[in-house]
Amino acid sequence: MGQYPEATRAREAGYSEEGMISYYAEKFQGRRTASGQRFDKNAMTAAHRSLPFGTKIEVTNLDNGKSVIVVVNDRGPYSRDRILDVSPAAARKLGLLGKGTIKASLVVQ
Repeated sequence: MGQYPEATRAREAGYSEEGMISYYAEKFQGRRTASGQRFDKNAMTAAHRSLPFGTKIEVTNLDNGKSVIVVVNDRGPYSRDRILDVSPAAARKLGLLGKGTIKASLVVQ
């Protein structure tokens, strides 16, 4: 499991990160996220280790240029080599489904 900060860190619009991302398995549908919301595989949501819940992030697939806006509503990812997990709906729009992981950029909106 990855290390999580004791507190979240708000970031100004324009803050960016780059790294590997993945997506949630559909088996999590309906389970509670760390924010208390129920996971909805059709919503445009994501898990990040330290950005506050409700933070909007533009995620761009660096291989194909496709991008989406997601809202942080969970903590994760649990894998140390990834910086974000997105919902299956976001993964579909990014061209991530079936690939497992992709290199992406994240920009706080």
